[in-house]
Amino acid sequence: MLNEFKTFIARGNVLDLAVGVVIGAAFTAIVGSLVEDLINPMIGLIIGGIDFSSWGFGVGDARFNIGNFINAVIKFLIVAWVVFLIVKAVNRMMPKKEDAPAAPAGPTDNDLLKDILAELKKA
Repeated sequence: MLNEFKTFIARGNVLDLAVGVVIGAAFTAIVGSLVEDLINPMIGLIIGGIDFSSWGFGVGDARFNIGNFINAVIKFLIVAWVVFLIVKAVNRMMPKKEDAPAAPAGPTDNDLLKDILAELKKA
């Protein structure tokens, strides 16, 4: 069982995934800072100094922080856009795979049926 686990961990896909998760966590922190420290203040200047994080309302003991939701949506859109740009750039840089040569054409159904008919006529 231990050997199977070692084999599983040694696969490239698992290691690539682990690296992706770590880099993704660091990237999320950077994007969070970008949104909260740069983009939200710019949006606030454009729409009159409004800070989204303070938007919300309460009903009884429940507090609905709409501003935090708006911040999360902005973060998501920025992350999605940046990931899209990265994937697009990587795809452009990767060498294109050449098409595999076409398989030689085999006999058609009609050819096979003709061969079968010819064999039946011989018998």
